[in-house]
This record gives sequence, structure tokens and C-alpha cells, in this order.
Amino acid sequence: MIRPELQRPTGTQDILAPQSWRFEKFRRIALDTAKAYGFDLIETPVFEQSAVFLKVGESTDIVQHERYAFTDVGGDDLTLRPEGTAAVARAYIQNGLYNEPKPLKVVYWGPMFRRERPQAERYRQHTQFGAELYGSEDPAADAEIILLACRVVERTGLKDPDVRINSIGCVDCRPAYRQALIEYYTERRAELCQDCQNRLEKNPLRLLDCKVDVVVRATAPDLSTFWCEACRTHIEAVTAAIGATGRAIRRDPFLVRGLDYYTRTVFEVGHPSLGPNTALFGGGRYDGLTGAMGGPESPAVGFGMGIERMLSALGTALTPDPQRGAYVANLPGFQTHAIAVAESLRGEGFAVDYDVMGRSLKAQLRDASRRAAVVVIIGGEEWERGVVEIKDFSSGEQQAIGRHDLGSYLRHHLERDSDGGTTA
Repeated sequence: MIRPELQRPTGTQDILAPQSWRFEKFRRIALDTAKAYGFDLIETPVFEQSAVFLKVGESTDIVQHERYAFTDVGGDDLTLRPEGTAAVARAYIQNGLYNEPKPLKVVYWGPMFRRERPQAERYRQHTQFGAELYGSEDPAADAEIILLACRVVERTGLKDPDVRINSIGCVDCRPAYRQALIEYYTERRAELCQDCQNRLEKNPLRLLDCKVDVVVRATAPDLSTFWCEACRTHIEAVTAAIGATGRAIRRDPFLVRGLDYYTRTVFEVGHPSLGPNTALFGGGRYDGLTGAMGGPESPAVGFGMGIERMLSALGTALTPDPQRGAYVANLPGFQTHAIAVAESLRGEGFAVDYDVMGRSLKAQLRDASRRAAVVVIIGGEEWERGVVEIKDFSSGEQQAIGRHDLGSYLRHHLERDSDGGTTA
């Protein structure tokens, strides 16, 4: 048993096969889908100057008590990346991406760090896929982000995602709503949980996000009655654009999201199997973030998707691809030949394994049955005659072929597998 001080930190995980391959399969699907939608890939450092993340809002949980912040030996105040949007906004400004043709469409994939209370599928280091679209105030940009998110969800195995949307207004109409909300909740302060009593002072919009004070929330002022005409027109256009694609979308009057940089559109994506108001992930519009960080004002909209939560919701729907490669087994005295054959086939683009344990042929065949679609057996008089034996594990067929024909045979065999013939 490993000593306690050498165990992995609380709230983290070791991702082992086959789960690690599920992560990789999700990553490929997400990035391929994003590429088909015209998005480029961006990578930012896993730590940033702490000031970058203070711009998400000092009243948020991330800034108040979830950041992994530290001072390095040079005296820099740094924070492990807790979310992707602020980091991408920093990169957008620092690299002059605002000078690029618009819209600028980027996606990212990588680890995020939050010192949350450990719970199911909520890790202190988790993986996130996100998308950001810069340069457009048009409702079509909001629709594009939501449609990309839904397409990724569907391609990974969850059909008919549930989209909830709201508008939290803009700098023109939100202050009046904020004041009305404060007045309403102040009269009912004694009924509020401790978290909501704190939010009333620091971030009143988050009162609508509470899952405890739902009775009080039920009769709270409705955001929609405070929207200015521009905000009303915007959310109606986003809803119409999504609806035109045949996707279901509904307004949730209590949806506000947790970060301070959001403006106008906010949304969450769930699935009917999870219940009507359970979110897998969400996002929204944040037109003022780049300006708040000292760069030029640039409208933007995006989302962040936690992969651990998505994989949990998918259950067994997203399984690793079956092993379709070859295994080169050898009779005693022919191990070096097996290595040479395996490496030659790898050079031709095949996935190939061979024995590195010095095991008997019987043990090699047992190992091969776990790892590959077919096994190539070399050695003995057959090898001297330029012949190898091939066994197909799914059909049980075994036949001899010339070793110089091995590459073309495997290419045909494995292509036939992928086309729906013999499977591994």
C-alpha cells in the first residue's frame, strides 16, 4: 500500500484504460466537429497571472475560494487555470487576434483546476472542452455556438439535447432589474439560506440560481419584464435561429450562470434523461470581457463543457474503438524475426504488437486474443519456406500465406473489418 503522503491529492483522479481512451475518443469527436464548423484550435498555459481570472468577477466562487493561487520564486502572483474563457480572452488581446478577420472562432481542450468540495464527477482537476467566437454581436453567433455544442453532444451519443436559454440583459437594462431583485429579496431575507444572504450583498443575480430557496425564487421579478428592446430582439432572434434548425429550445427565467462577465444570452445544455433542469454544461455572451482586461472592446460568445460530467452522462454509450490491429507471435528462437516483422508492418501504417515477455506460443496467443483482431504466427519450417500462419480471432479461421504478401493481406482484411465484415 502506498504511503498516505505519496497518494494522489484529494479531488483528483488517475484516468486509466479504458476510460482514458473514452476521453481520447471524446476529444477527437469534439475537435473534429469544431473543425467542421470552422473553428481553429488554441492552447493557453495551465497557469496565468492571477489578475486574468480576477476579471471573471470577485464575487464568484472561483475567485473567492476555489482558485489554486500561488506566488512563485520570482514573486509572480499566479493561478492555475480554473476556466478557459478568461485565458482565451487574454491570448486574444496579447496576440493581437482582434486584428484578424472576423469572426474569430477557436476551441480549446485541457485541464482546469478548482478547489471545489470533492463530489461525484466534480474533480479539483478536470478536463474541459470549450469554444469561443469573437467579433460578432449578431444573434447568429450565439446560435452558432449553441448549435456546435449540441452537435458535439449528439455525436458523442446523447440524442436530442435539451437547450435552456435566457437573457440577463445589458448595462442599460440590467441595473433596474438588479435593484428590483435586491428589494424583493431584502423583504424576505429571513427566509433565505446563508449563501443567498451573502449573494444578496455581493451578486444578487445569483439568487436566481439557488436550489434551496426555490419557494422564494418562484415569485421573484422576471428578467423579461426589464429587458430593453435591443435585448428582447436579440434573444428572440437567437431562439428563432435555433428553432429554425428543428432543435427544441426553451426559456428558463431562473437561468443566470455563475460568472460576472456574462451579458445578454446565457444558456445551458442538458438531456431529458437527466431531468428538466439538470445541466451538463453552459455558456453565454460576454461582450465586455476584453475591454475589462485592457484590450479593445470585442463582442464574444462561448461555452465550456466538463468532460468528466459528459462521460458520466453517456454511461457506456461512448466506448473505445475495438482493437483492429495485428499481433506477431513467434515460435521459440524466432523472437528477433517477430520484432523485425512487427516493425516492418508498423512502417506500413498497421497497429502491431508482439511479445516482450519471452512467453510460450500458447501464452502469446492468449495475449494476442486480448489485443488484436488477427495474429501472425512465425517460425519453424514455414518461415524457412517464406510462409506465415494467420489466425482470425472472430471467425477462428487459420491459413498460411507468403510472408511477402502479409502487408497486402492485412490491409484487405482490416479494411474488410471496418466495412462491416469480420469484426475484431
